[in-house]
Amino acid sequence: VQLQASGGGLVQPGGFLRLSCAASGTVAAASFMGWFRQAPGKQREMVAVMPSGSSVRYADSVKGRFTISRGNARNTAYLQMNSLKPEDTAVYYCNQLILSIPYWGQGTLVTVSS
Repeated sequence: VQLQASGGGLVQPGGFLRLSCAASGTVAAASFMGWFRQAPGKQREMVAVMPSGSSVRYADSVKGRFTISRGNARNTAYLQMNSLKPEDTAVYYCNQLILSIPYWGQGTLVTVSS
């Protein structure tokens, strides 16, 4: 199973980006999908998670600005990021739990700067 994350880039403060994450190599459905991020010199942190059968959760720092969602294709997730701030700058990783095994994407860099 491989996860492919995409959509990162350079954006000005107040701008928006949409990250995508797609799993390949399996027909099993993910029971958990989420986005995490790691800023330079900091630990990886949860951004938004979407467990099957449970409520979506967001980090306090992104509530009201970011939205996690499922795509129509199996094991596809999106992260819509609006009103981006410089402190959102980080490498963003997608994560999926498939048949009780966690998988991570390769990371996509988001830079918020004027």
